[in-house]
Amino acid sequence: MISEKALEMAQKAYDIESECINEAKNCFDKEAFSKAVELLKNAERIGSAGCGHSGIACQHFAHLMCCIERPARFISPAEAVHGGSGYLQKGDVMLFASRGGKTAELMPILDICKKKGVKVITVTENLDSPLAKEADVVLKQYVNRETDKYNMQGTTSTTSLIVIFHALQTALIEETGYSEDQFALIHPGGAVGARLNKA
Repeated sequence: MISEKALEMAQKAYDIESECINEAKNCFDKEAFSKAVELLKNAERIGSAGCGHSGIACQHFAHLMCCIERPARFISPAEAVHGGSGYLQKGDVMLFASRGGKTAELMPILDICKKKGVKVITVTENLDSPLAKEADVVLKQYVNRETDKYNMQGTTSTTSLIVIFHALQTALIEETGYSEDQFALIHPGGAVGARLNKA
């Protein structure tokens, strides 16, 4: 058995993250969120980029978009400046995730997007950051604290980011009229596929 302290901290992680999600609702900006949904709804292609835990969350975001047939891909910050940003064309949408809004690896991609006429959505805690100020839409991220005792690992911050992505997908399903029959066609695998394609 692990120590009582480790068990106590593990259980506290549930409290920290659930408190974050509940408190984050106070940062929900209906106007900004609506603009973000409209951009994603009308985009022919969607890109996403972030570094570290934010990058991993952005990979999840791209998959969420594909699952409702909004063509999307995660663009690695390293590959973006070596031709990968060629995926994006004028009128497309790029979503950046950066808690501090100053991630150095994302700044060259932002510059490319602005020059190509790609719309930018930034998700960040820092509304005064470069990535926020240059964005077409900014979605406020809220984080109370990370779950570890040093408040340094990307735990709660990743959860709060992913909840925003889930909210965007949820709204897009409503706005586009996306149906379970459409999803059944592209998701025949696994338990979900078996349930949706049941004769």
